[in-house]
Amino acid sequence: MTPDELARACAEAMWADDQATQHLGMRLSDVSAGKATMTMTVRPEMTNGHKICHGGYIFTLSDSAFAFACNTYNQRVVAQIAQVSFLAPAFEGDVLTARASETWRQGRGGIYDVHVTNQNGDKIAEFRGHSRTVKGTHLPEVSE
Repeated sequence: MTPDELARACAEAMWADDQATQHLGMRLSDVSAGKATMTMTVRPEMTNGHKICHGGYIFTLSDSAFAFACNTYNQRVVAQIAQVSFLAPAFEGDVLTARASETWRQGRGGIYDVHVTNQNGDKIAEFRGHSRTVKGTHLPEVSE
């Protein structure tokens, strides 16, 4: 299995159990080793009192893209630290795209950057997540 095939297989296994991401209408549009792209349309119930997308939803989209990117090596990985910088507002009906990519990975840790844009390519947020591997795999380990 190539690294990208492994990434897709891990993503399929994760997606099957990821109720939060599915409930929010997120879509995993691309995944490869150390990378993932997710989209989400801002629904009316995702807006706050300012009539803009609540930052928690932008963080959640970013966190989900981060999760799919760092779980592409058939090791279970969770967030250790995550931070988001909001750059511009998103509005009801906007289609947000979160592109996560691995910046560094060694031992049990990794760093991933996620860039969030709207349908016009405007920058909405920047997210950085630090990952940590935990016990377990997504797919059965094959012995040679």
